[in-house]
Amino acid sequence: MGLLHLREFQPLRIYATASVGRVVREENTVFRVLERSSPPVDWETLRLGSPVPVLSEGATRDRLICTAIPVGGKFPEYAGADRRQELPKEEAVIALELVQNDKRLFYAPTLPASSNEVKCRVAQSDLTLLDGTFWSDTELIEVRGGGKTARQMGHLPLSSPGGTLRELRGSASGERVLIHINNTNPILDEDSAAHRAVREAGWQIAHDGMEFEL
Repeated sequence: MGLLHLREFQPLRIYATASVGRVVREENTVFRVLERSSPPVDWETLRLGSPVPVLSEGATRDRLICTAIPVGGKFPEYAGADRRQELPKEEAVIALELVQNDKRLFYAPTLPASSNEVKCRVAQSDLTLLDGTFWSDTELIEVRGGGKTARQMGHLPLSSPGGTLRELRGSASGERVLIHINNTNPILDEDSAAHRAVREAGWQIAHDGMEFEL
């Protein structure tokens, strides 16, 4: 919905994998409003693993370079089954590595699973902003009495064997921040054991107004 609101205020340049671009424009009729923007929306294709300059102004060394990193996951259910079979599944969910003047930011608000590449990117980054949606795999089921697990919704839980805290333990030298935190997540309670576990593992918990200087 943010894209639809922003189009009223400024020209839009949208970066997406080719598959996500097709899903948004062809499968979700709401986004056809973007076609009527003036000036028209400029769609830029992100090719996996290929660095793309996001800001072209200034000297080459000062440019912000973005690289799309596949992290697994699925296309949204509103995309037809035939379309989901047709599109490359690795383009469904991505993380972004942003580099400027040798400083690296790794941004993954949705992390369906850990991988060696994710661990490597986190280890090399000066700042990591990572999916902290759920503390446990069954969090929503326990709170609501039903529903999907965290993994079924495409989010690696923070706790338990195979969770984010264990998978990425000791894998970063820069700042590490958990983002996209659901309101059921106990790490938001500063007196909870979950909050202490996250902080002791070296992670910060995102809050409104946070700023970082690299």
